[in-house]
Amino acid sequence: GRNISASCAACHGTNGNSVGGAPALAGADKAYLLAQMKDFKSGARTGTVMHHHAKGYSDEEFEKLADFFAAQKH
Repeated sequence: GRNISASCAACHGTNGNSVGGAPALAGADKAYLLAQMKDFKSGARTGTVMHHHAKGYSDEEFEKLADFFAAQKH
């Protein structure tokens, strides 16, 4: 999860601890994170860039990302 999350840091901060702009992901509920990522991928939720990023991830990678961010302290 940590390796996959490296690309998220540019907007969501190191380990998901955003310093503004994009939402913080650290400590978020795993089920919530999974639902959001899947909604971005399917197009059910739109965003400025997230719908493009999400299309590049598999469900297994979503699981790893959600586990990683949910375990982080905010």
